[in-house]
Amino acid sequence: MSEPVVLHLDSVTKRFGSFAANDNISITLHRGEVVALLGENGAGKTTLMNILFGHYVPDEGEVYINGSKIAQGKPKEAIAAGVGMVHQHFSLAKNLTVLENVMTGTEPLLGWKSDTAKGRQKLRALEQKFGLSVDADARVGDLSVGEQQRVEILKALYNDARILILDEPTGVLTQQEAEGLFQTLRVMAQDGLSIIFISHKLNEVMKGADRVVVLRAGKVIAERATSQTSKEELAELMVGRRVERPVREASTPGAVVVRARDVVVQAGAVTRLSGISFDIRAGETLGIVGVSGNGQAALCDLVAGVVPADSGAFEIDGHPVAQLTPRDLSGMNVGRTPEDRNTQGAVGELTLWENAVLERISDPRFSRQGFLRKAPARAYCQALIERFDVRGGTPNSRISLLSGGNMQKLILGRSLVQRPVFLLAAQPTRGLDEGAIAAIHEDILAARKGGTAVLLVSEDLDEVISLSDRIMAIHAGQLSPAVDAQGVDARQLGLMMAGEWGGMR
Repeated sequence: MSEPVVLHLDSVTKRFGSFAANDNISITLHRGEVVALLGENGAGKTTLMNILFGHYVPDEGEVYINGSKIAQGKPKEAIAAGVGMVHQHFSLAKNLTVLENVMTGTEPLLGWKSDTAKGRQKLRALEQKFGLSVDADARVGDLSVGEQQRVEILKALYNDARILILDEPTGVLTQQEAEGLFQTLRVMAQDGLSIIFISHKLNEVMKGADRVVVLRAGKVIAERATSQTSKEELAELMVGRRVERPVREASTPGAVVVRARDVVVQAGAVTRLSGISFDIRAGETLGIVGVSGNGQAALCDLVAGVVPADSGAFEIDGHPVAQLTPRDLSGMNVGRTPEDRNTQGAVGELTLWENAVLERISDPRFSRQGFLRKAPARAYCQALIERFDVRGGTPNSRISLLSGGNMQKLILGRSLVQRPVFLLAAQPTRGLDEGAIAAIHEDILAARKGGTAVLLVSEDLDEVISLSDRIMAIHAGQLSPAVDAQGVDARQLGLMMAGEWGGMR
């Protein structure tokens, strides 16, 4: 590019014990350029960006911004040099307003009062310039996920960021929100901002980036201009082999395993689910699609035994779920992969082996007379690690040290390895790379083939179409009639997600 280099990562190496997360990595970024950082889960992408932002100190190498070396391990230095970072899991104070969040840390601690008028004026100017509309006085906890992400970006821009890092920016966004985000990023690049975004989604990489840097096992193994590559080549570069997703085979479903009839779920005065009904048979996958916030979370909580139905009938394997606890469901061999792996799927401070047996702690393999049997539990965890290709840790590692995708593989693996009678798979491949997605899809299809009834809740329409036998859309807490996945397309599902299913049977 003819534009000047604004960022240079020079021979950066970062080790955790004997594990090299980053191995002699050098990357440049030009003014007004959008670069995608691509790689498998655990390839070292987030570690590298945390070094750039000052969260980690590299063992070797330097970071240069606009030709000047910056001090390592000091986020304040990175921010002062014009670097802003939007983390995969937002770092916002949900009890504060948008304006308060954006201004936090930008004024002297010993000032008499905050100059909110000046802050509001600057925030409004940024909103108008980049099309990032948000209510400055709204409490962040009341905003949608997409709106919270806008606040994170505005906070970085408010600090005069000229280099913006986004870690999995569309991981929790709807397709429409993701498209809007990349339109905004392109406007920013035209204004001279330089952007690095981490992603596993090859479609958005091809559409949103000027250039792609591919990491594998902590090393840069390729760089490509998006105009000179393809999704197929990038997928192969990521995992070192040709990637093909498995194909769903025809099957003959068995008896009904899950049955819901006119189920209503309330949260105070708010109706979260309104008279929903559905069946799932053994050896069948029912896919649920919908725009985030329309009742998917309530449906997953209901199925997982976390919230009861206020009215209606809901049964799993002939047992009324209202009379069961999550522990009971686990004992019935019901597998659950929650949407939020960090708060519902794992305990970050516990080890991999502790998380692997957490739902089966009363299993005589892992405990006897109230005492844990650590050796069998660790061996069980090691088998899960090998079976589901969990990278970046050992049975004794804290699970919080894993990348999001590898954490997801362990959570799904501990359910699938039991050959469950019923599997709830909520956003099962969110944040996973192409190789991991193909492996997870193969595991879900194998469970279905083995007679498991599967409820798949996903915002990835291609995933739902490829894995499901029947599909329903959820809108405003209501479920559409089911459609056969064979022959359905994304346009039809989009209309159903918008609540347009009048006349369907």
